[in-house]
Amino acid sequence: MLNPERKEKLPPDQILALLELKKGDIVADLGSGNGFFTIPIAQKTETTVYAVDIEPKMLDGLKAYASQEGVTTIRPIVSDLTEMAIANQAVDKIFSSLVMHEISDLEKAIQEMRRILRPNGKLLILDWEAVDMNEGPPLSVRIPSDKLKAVFEGQGFYVEKRKINEGIYALKMSMLEK
Repeated sequence: MLNPERKEKLPPDQILALLELKKGDIVADLGSGNGFFTIPIAQKTETTVYAVDIEPKMLDGLKAYASQEGVTTIRPIVSDLTEMAIANQAVDKIFSSLVMHEISDLEKAIQEMRRILRPNGKLLILDWEAVDMNEGPPLSVRIPSDKLKAVFEGQGFYVEKRKINEGIYALKMSMLEK
């Protein structure tokens, strides 16, 4: 997951620029895996990054990668995305890469994202477009970008859709004012 080919297809600096990270932003990386995006996020913000992943072994890999890179601000959390051990309105930004299609209760996960996000917070979600291709999950489990966009809009988010490459899209979001 840290190979150079992946960095070519998903260039962290270009993708994270969409999230408009600033020094001091507190970020939750949902489905952080072994830290492919978590480490660059922590290097940009220089403060707390919650790395949430359901798989403890992935977080072990993240800890090793963080140690190798000298990053000490990451707080690993073993959890699914429907009940995270993060305080209400604790994060400025949420990032998630290629995991939305794996969530069993998407509505509940989005409500949880709303709960941990501060007012005026931003989200950046990457996922697989519903196109047939050799890499990624089966077409049957992919969520079409227009469908996921509509789900987030139904939960009170303003959503801009972007194409990252032929098979991956990004949803750049903020909460609508109530």
